[in-house]
Amino acid sequence: MAAVIGDPVTHSLSPRLHNAAFRAVGLDWVFVALPVARGQASAAVDGARALGLRGLSVTMPHKEAVIDSLDGLTSAAADLGAVNCILRAPHDDGLLLGDNTDGQGFIRGLRADLGLEPAGLRCAVVGAGGAGRAVAHALGAGGASVTVLNRDPGRGEHAAALAGPDGRLVPLDDDRAVRTAIADVDLLVDATPTGMAGDSSISVPEACLRADLAVVDLVYHPTETPLLAAARREGSRTANGLSMLVHQAAVAFEHWTGTAAPLDVMVAAIA
Repeated sequence: MAAVIGDPVTHSLSPRLHNAAFRAVGLDWVFVALPVARGQASAAVDGARALGLRGLSVTMPHKEAVIDSLDGLTSAAADLGAVNCILRAPHDDGLLLGDNTDGQGFIRGLRADLGLEPAGLRCAVVGAGGAGRAVAHALGAGGASVTVLNRDPGRGEHAAALAGPDGRLVPLDDDRAVRTAIADVDLLVDATPTGMAGDSSISVPEACLRADLAVVDLVYHPTETPLLAAARREGSRTANGLSMLVHQAAVAFEHWTGTAAPLDVMVAAIA
């Protein structure tokens, strides 16, 4: 058995993804969503340990709170200071490790959707929240140069530092600097909630979009955000956040089961 904890958590697509995957590979496992109130993350981890759960996904507001209850962290989770996947240690002696699969999921999705490898890419990442930090970290670790566009300088500098020595910050409210930064990049990633259902705005000037720019918006509802629609009109190659969602779940599935994730089945489960 595996589960996801969060508050709220009933909206999570994880049970659909993982239960479809378990069936596809013939595992007699079940994945459930468990509401866990703020402040109860440690108790939830202790419960998972006592019950012998094979894996645990972690969503807001518990990604930082679970850390003190774990026996170790992967390098990605340690660098980001956030955990979204808990797994049993390879020797399976009851030790629980925390990982952050968002960055791996993003890179896998980038390859699958756009055929891009991070090495040598010039990238702009809009937003320095959890998703933005994970993307900046993964791109930088993969050999990309990363410019973070963010209004809050403290959070922005943190995200830029996670991208490595080639990371830098451009203030998102400096229109001229934003236009200049995007003019020099190959890939634009929007890691903000801008453009979610009911929001018609986009996070960067539309004039920045061009045919030779690949654009990824991590929002997946709607599947085509105003940013992606505008980029497509300019001839850009585009991708939404569903791929990152599926691929980060696939990394977790492989951690827990030791079996390659059935990606086609997982995609179909949330189509």
